[in-house]
Amino acid sequence: MIRIGSNLIKQSIKNTNKGGISRFFTTGSNNNNTTTNYKPESCVKEEPKGKSVNVEDLKDQEIIALVDKGEIQPHNLETRLPNNFQRAVHIRRKLLARDLQKEHQRALHAQAVVAAAEKAATSGEDPSTIQPVVAPASNLDFEGSLNNLPVDHFDYTKVLGACCENVIGYIPIPVGVAGPILLDGKLVSIPMATTEGCLVASTHRGAKAITKSGGAKTVLLQSGMTRAPVCRLPSSIRAGELKQWIENQENFYQVASAFNSTSRFARLKSIKVVIAGRLVYLRFKSSTGDAMGMNMVSKGVEKALEVITEYFPEMEVLSLSGNVCTDKKPSSINWLEGRGKSVVAEAVISGEIVRDVLKTSVEALVSLNIDKNLIGSAMAGSIGGFNAHASNIVTALYIATGQDPAQNVESSNCITLMESINGGKDLYISVTMPSIEVGTVGGGTHLPAQSACLDLLKIRGANLERPGANAEQLARVVAAAVLSGELSLMSALAAGHLVRSHLKHNRKAEAPAPQADTISMTHNLPHSD
Repeated sequence: MIRIGSNLIKQSIKNTNKGGISRFFTTGSNNNNTTTNYKPESCVKEEPKGKSVNVEDLKDQEIIALVDKGEIQPHNLETRLPNNFQRAVHIRRKLLARDLQKEHQRALHAQAVVAAAEKAATSGEDPSTIQPVVAPASNLDFEGSLNNLPVDHFDYTKVLGACCENVIGYIPIPVGVAGPILLDGKLVSIPMATTEGCLVASTHRGAKAITKSGGAKTVLLQSGMTRAPVCRLPSSIRAGELKQWIENQENFYQVASAFNSTSRFARLKSIKVVIAGRLVYLRFKSSTGDAMGMNMVSKGVEKALEVITEYFPEMEVLSLSGNVCTDKKPSSINWLEGRGKSVVAEAVISGEIVRDVLKTSVEALVSLNIDKNLIGSAMAGSIGGFNAHASNIVTALYIATGQDPAQNVESSNCITLMESINGGKDLYISVTMPSIEVGTVGGGTHLPAQSACLDLLKIRGANLERPGANAEQLARVVAAAVLSGELSLMSALAAGHLVRSHLKHNRKAEAPAPQADTISMTHNLPHSD
C-alpha cells in the first residue's frame, strides 16, 4: 500500500482496491507481472544447497536466467565462474542495472498513481472510475551510468575473499607524490591518493621547506595493536577478582602463552582491565610484525579467553570487541595510551625558509597554532584533534598504500606544536601521533597499485631481517607527511593564502548535466531517488 498524506485519498484507494489495486500498477510496457510486493528477482531466493550447475559454458543471459530462478546467487558468481572473474563482474553489473531500472520505473509509476488519486479526491471524482495509470518513461539509464565505472584491466582474483564482495568495478583515484622529504637522514617520496586539489601541492611545499632546513626526525614511542572483548561476570565482586587474577604476573604469563601460540608474530604485551558494574573489558595489546594486526590479535584473544574461562567458568564473553579497543571511533583511550604505532615527528625550520618558501613569519605561525590548533580545538571539545588537517594526509597515504581508510579516525589523532627558538629566529614544529594503525602486509597492501606505492617507499611486504620494521617505517612516513602538511597549511592560513590556492588547484571541471528524473520526496515510496 502506498502511503498517502490524506485520509480521503486513502479511502479512495481503499475503495478502488475492491476491484484490485494492482491494476494501477501497469508498467509502460504493459508487463502485468509487476506486483505491489515487487523485489529484485535476483534477491528473492536463496541458492539451493547441493544443486550445482556448470555455468562456464553458458551465455551471459543464460546465467542471468539461473540467477533469476535462484539457482545462482549474485554474490556467488565468481565461485561459479572460477576461471573468469571479470566475466562474473560484468554479469553482476548487468543484473544491477536491470534491477535498478525496474525499481526506478516502479517508483515513477507509484508517484503517478498517487497523483491520480489526489486529483480524484480533490475533484470529487468516483475513484472506481479512475483509469489504470501508465508509468511515465524514465530518462535514467543505469546501464549507461555504470559504463563510467571501470571494470576491465583489473585482477579480481586478488580481491575475492580478501578486499571486497559483490564487486561491480573499481574507482580510479589520482595518485600524486609529495617530496622527497629528508626523513631520518634519507630522502623519501610520499605517495598520496586523493581527489582534493591542493593537498599534494601543499604537502609537497611543506616537505620542501623541511628538507631545505635539514630534514625531519622521528621517534617511535610504542607499537602494539589492541582488542578489548567485553565479558560479564555474575557480580561486580567476581569482576574485581578477575581483574586481580589477570594482574598477577604468573597468571598473565599463562594467558600470554596461549595468546602467543596462535601466531609467529603476535606477542602479548599487556592486558588493561576496565570494569563497569559486573562488565569487564580486557584490552589486550600485542605486537603484530609488519601486519596492521587486527585479525592476528583477535585470534590470540579468542585463545586467551579459553584459558581465562577455565578459572572463571561463569564468565560470559558477550563480544570479541567491546569498544574499549578502540577501532574506527574517537576515544580518549587511544589518545592517551596509544594503538598501533605511536610516533613523534619534528623539524626545525629556519627563519629564512619560513619567509622565502612559506611566505609567513615564525611569530605568526606560533601565534596561530596556539589560537587555532590548541585553544580552538579545546573549545570544540576535541579528542585528538589538536591539528590543522592531519586526517587529510593520513587518508591519502592510507588509500595509496592499501591501508584501511576507516582507521583514519584514530590514526589521525595528532597534536601539532610550534615554538620559536634561537632567539625567535627559527621555528620548531612537531606532531605527536599516538595511534597510527598501518601494515605492509595484509588488507589491500597486496593489490598491484597499492603494492607499487609501497615499493616507492621501499617497504612492501614483510621485513624478514627484523619483523615489524617495514610497518614502523610506514608509520614514520605518515607522521613526517603530516608534519609537512601541517607546516604548509598553517603557513597558508597565517599568510591568508588558503582561498587563493584552492581556487587555483581545486576548481572542478565542467560537470555533465545530471540525469533528469525527479521523484517527489513527500510520499513514502520504495527506493525513491
